[in-house]
Amino acid sequence: QVHLVESGGGLVQPGDSLSLSCVTSNSTLSSTVMGWFRQAPGKEREFVAAIRCSDGHRFYYESGQARFPISCDNAKNTVHLEVSSPRHEDTAVYFCASSGLSKSVYGYSQVYEYDTWGQGTQVTVSS
Repeated sequence: QVHLVESGGGLVQPGDSLSLSCVTSNSTLSSTVMGWFRQAPGKEREFVAAIRCSDGHRFYYESGQARFPISCDNAKNTVHLEVSSPRHEDTAVYFCASSGLSKSVYGYSQVYEYDTWGQGTQVTVSS
């Protein structure tokens, strides 16, 4: 069974940089798609970014590419998500997830496309 563990969350001020990491027990990280979602209080879980670690192809929601760079470190079985210039509305629990799908019509943006989830890491943006 694959396990995912997120880290890097915490309290940050608007404009500070923030880096989240997700370590997977899956030694074949390069054969999966790894995604990041977030869920704010009272809201549905929403897609942030995903990456196909075999070739580095990235998937983003709308204009998320500039603010949420995502990367793989296959040697360390780790996926990173940067949160550039955090805003108050970025406050949420951030979840890492793994998908075994080889193709996606929706750019791996749907919750149901992922079969393994981490526990999440809280990010609070406050001045």
